[in-house]
Amino acid sequence: MPRIRYQVAMSLDGYIAGPKGEADWITMDPAIDFEGLFAQFDTFLMGRRTFEVAGAGGSPGARTFVFSRTLQPGHHPGVTIVRDVTAETVAPIRAQAVKDIWLFGGGTLFQSFLDAGLVETVEVSVMPVLLGGGVPLVSHPARRAMLTLASHRAYATGIVSLEYAVKPGQTRVKRR
Repeated sequence: MPRIRYQVAMSLDGYIAGPKGEADWITMDPAIDFEGLFAQFDTFLMGRRTFEVAGAGGSPGARTFVFSRTLQPGHHPGVTIVRDVTAETVAPIRAQAVKDIWLFGGGTLFQSFLDAGLVETVEVSVMPVLLGGGVPLVSHPARRAMLTLASHRAYATGIVSLEYAVKPGQTRVKRR
């Protein structure tokens, strides 16, 4: 069964976008095979804000689903608008996927998928930069999720890619 994989670039201090949503701080490394990376996916999931900045994205022939309560389906050809993140709304998306599914973009959508127990891997490329503020990987309050390191790789540019498997049934509300 295809996995839902959250892949994101993050600053060393935990931000996935700058204070104004900017991503100009993301380092490109020639050793990273982006064509091979995109070939692993045939389905892309994104939130409204990411969609408005990045567009449908993805690969030729890939399907894009945008999770939004405000976008109107008929106004965005080539993408499917989904209102809520639930096991019931995601099941048919997963059933149609042949390859893995890329949960692409924002921390809010990631948090919704994580809270619903729908993310199998968290793959973070840590960039060698401190932003000092911006959009955090996870907003507070958040549920605790237990992870297991599956792989890691350091690049000459200072990027460190980390892949974690989400332990099933280990997501729970933090106690204060």
